[in-house]
Amino acid sequence: MDTDRHPEPVPAPPPAIEPDAKDWTWVVQQRCPECGFAASDVDPPGIGGTVRDLVPRWVAALHRDDARERPAPGVWSPLEYGAHVRDVMRVFDERVRLMTDQDDPLFANWDQDATAVTDRYDLQDPVVVADELAAAAAVTADRFDAVAADQWERTGRRSNGSLFTVRTLGQYFLHDVVHHLHDVRA
Repeated sequence: MDTDRHPEPVPAPPPAIEPDAKDWTWVVQQRCPECGFAASDVDPPGIGGTVRDLVPRWVAALHRDDARERPAPGVWSPLEYGAHVRDVMRVFDERVRLMTDQDDPLFANWDQDATAVTDRYDLQDPVVVADELAAAAAVTADRFDAVAADQWERTGRRSNGSLFTVRTLGQYFLHDVVHHLHDVRA
């Protein structure tokens, strides 16, 4: 055993990203001027299929040579956005599960910016993130596919008081996935 070896130092975190403090719930009602997505055009029973259709674009972005590179110091890399979208898939899968299993659940808080720092999105392996995103997308798509016709208007709440139905949560969720594809130019 070689005892003279020292573990590689962990690189310093990249420059902090200014936390996104915007309330994006308005995208359920209006077209997003940045990415062009119109959540109100989303047919809820088609959410699962749309999620599956978007996965190859995410996988391709995460396999690019520049996947780890930030386009600017204060902007996430495709890798960081991909890790975020993977986690979005997991969070929204859980929220839909709660909404279909419970009456008007209150969602646990999720600080996406803190998660990115704590989980060191910047150091994750883009190929692994691509695989994890695809797996999480499959589970989330199946979850949306399993929503019964009479469950689309069931409600759930964020701690800030934002009220969603399964329908509007799905529309809001899809905007996040599509918007970040726009961010990474995929």
